[in-house]
Amino acid sequence: MKNKTSFLPQEGEARPSRCPDNSAFKQQRLPAWKPQLNIVTVLSSFFLTGAFCLTVGVCLILSANSVREIQIDYSDKCSACSKLRENSSNWNKECHCSVNFTLKEDILGDVFMYYGLQNFYQNHRRYVISRSDAQLLGRNVNIQKSYCAPFTTYRNGTPMAPCGAIANSMFNDTIDLFYNRNSSVIQVPLLKTGNSWWTDKNVKFRNPVSYNLSSAFAGTARPPYWQKPVYLLDEEDERNNGYVNDDFIIWMRVSAFATFRNLYRRVRHIRQFADGLPAGNYTFRISYNFPVSKFKGKKHVILSTVVWSGGSNPFLGIAYVVSGAAATLTGFVIIAIHLKLRKKKTYFQK
Repeated sequence: MKNKTSFLPQEGEARPSRCPDNSAFKQQRLPAWKPQLNIVTVLSSFFLTGAFCLTVGVCLILSANSVREIQIDYSDKCSACSKLRENSSNWNKECHCSVNFTLKEDILGDVFMYYGLQNFYQNHRRYVISRSDAQLLGRNVNIQKSYCAPFTTYRNGTPMAPCGAIANSMFNDTIDLFYNRNSSVIQVPLLKTGNSWWTDKNVKFRNPVSYNLSSAFAGTARPPYWQKPVYLLDEEDERNNGYVNDDFIIWMRVSAFATFRNLYRRVRHIRQFADGLPAGNYTFRISYNFPVSKFKGKKHVILSTVVWSGGSNPFLGIAYVVSGAAATLTGFVIIAIHLKLRKKKTYFQK
C-alpha cells in the first residue's frame, strides 16, 4: 500500500493549475455593452413607458365602450320551467318559455349570441380533470382508468360517451330568436357552426372511425343528464355531430371564473338581417332544460358585437391605464428626489 504522502506533489513537480484558460471568453475580455444610467435615461424610460401604456389603455377602453351589447336574464322569467327542472324525474318533459325585448337602435355588423351562467363553478379541481381526452379523440380506450368517475359507466357496465362531469353538465337549453315585424314573426337565421376554435375542432376532438355515427357509438350510452345521445346532438348537419359538435366543444373548454359566457350562435347576414339586427321588437323562445336553482345560479342571453380588441371587456384597457399612470407618477417622484438631492449637494459644496 502506498504512503499517503506519495499522492502529494514532490519537490520539483508542477502543481496542477486551477486557473481558467487564457482565452477571451474565459478571461472575460470579450467586448460588452454596459448601459450608463443617468437621470435623463431613467426619466425617459419611465415617461415613454407611461405614455405608451396610457395611449394603448385609452384606445382599448374607447374600443370596448363602442361595443353594442344587450343582456337579458331569463332564469327568473322562466320560473315555471325552472320549478319543473328542480325535480330530476321530469327530465323527459319539455318546457318552453318566451322573453320579449326591444332594440331601440340597429345593431350593425357581426352579431354574436352568447349564453351566460352565474355562480357556476367550473374551476373545481375534480371537475376540471373529469374527462377523457383519449376518448374525445375517438380512440377505443378503457375509461375506467380515466378521471371520469363517477360518470364512467352505468350499473350494467355500459360506458358513457362522452364520460366525465364536464360533459354530463353540458348546457343544453335551446334558444331561438324571432323578429316581430308589423304583424309577422320572422325567425332570425343563426349559424351554429364555425363558433369553436379551429384547433379544437380539427385537432383535439374527433369522432370514432366508422361508416356512420350511430354504429361508431354502438355499445355506449348518453350521460345521465343528457336528453339524447352524442351522435344526435345535431340531427341536421352530420359534420356537426358527435364529439365534433361546436356546442359540445365550446362547453368542454372550462371557465376560470364562476360567472362566464360562451358563444352560442352567430347571426347569419341574409334578407332583413344582411347588415345585422334592425331596431324593433324581438322574442327569445327558449326550450328550458338546464336547471340552475339548486346552486342559486342565473342564466343570461347576450347579443353583442365585437371590435378589433374583442368584446365589451374594459379590464385590459384599465390595466394599461393604471400601469401607465404608475410609471408616469414614478417618473415625477424620481424628479422630485433628484432635485432635492441636488439642492442638498449644492448647499454642502458652498
